[in-house]
Amino acid sequence: MVRSKGKVLSISLSDRRGVRKTPVTSARVIKDFGLRHDAHAGDWHRQVSLLPFESFRKLENDVLDIKPGDFAENVTTTGIDLSAVEIGGTLRIGTKVILEITQIGKECHRACAIREVTGDCIMPREGIFARVIEGGRIANGDEIRYSTVQR
Repeated sequence: MVRSKGKVLSISLSDRRGVRKTPVTSARVIKDFGLRHDAHAGDWHRQVSLLPFESFRKLENDVLDIKPGDFAENVTTTGIDLSAVEIGGTLRIGTKVILEITQIGKECHRACAIREVTGDCIMPREGIFARVIEGGRIANGDEIRYSTVQR
């Protein structure tokens, strides 16, 4: 059974691309833009990135201390099966924010600082990207609900 509900474990922002993001307790999500004060926000299809915390466990070892934001994801989730989402499906975070899934995975660029530090980058395989349909405020602990594409 697909887990279509989960929680926001962490929210992270950065002022430039290609680096780890810094965790924050809450963030403003702006319609058709992304997370306020984040370098990846803008007028494009990857306004918000999400990655399940469960994916982190695949890389954990005695040397690495992997934390939310280390893979440059905006929202680290827990409990929801992001591997089962479809492009065009929606994620509702909290009571107001609605994201439309626009991309699953991505190509990792050669000079990936994250890959250099962790030895691997799971974002290309397990991350998802979305554009903001409805803005609002999100916070750690908010519920996330997935809705499939309406056909």
